[in-house]
Parts: sequence; structure tokens; C-alpha cells
Amino acid sequence: MPARTHTLPHPATPGSVDVRLPWWGLALPALAFVALLVLILNPADAHATTGDPAVTHLVERVQQIVTH
Repeated sequence: MPARTHTLPHPATPGSVDVRLPWWGLALPALAFVALLVLILNPADAHATTGDPAVTHLVERVQQIVTH
């Protein structure tokens, strides 16, 4: 009895590529671009004051960006 071979339902044609990105594959680079753009446009706000922790400052900036 011969062994069964399974064929692809849609054989790939030369030159055709089917690439699917997850949602975060586009969202993370876009978020990084926006964050760097904000730092470039407003460098004075990027420096934390002596008594202000960096995490608190970051959360405040995110809140400001979301509310505007």
C-alpha cells in the first residue's frame, strides 16, 4: 500500500509572499517613534528633577499625552 502524500491547498507561486504581522509588530515601532519624537521636540521636559523619580515622570508624561 503506497504512502499518502499531502499537498498544500494553495501552492506558492514564484514571487508571491504572504506575510502577516501581529498587531504589536507595527504598534511597538510606532510607539517608539512617537516617544523619540516627543523627546526631540521637548528635551527640557525629558530631564527628571532631582527629587522626581524617573518612573513617576514617565507616567505623568504619558498621562499628559493621553489627555491631550
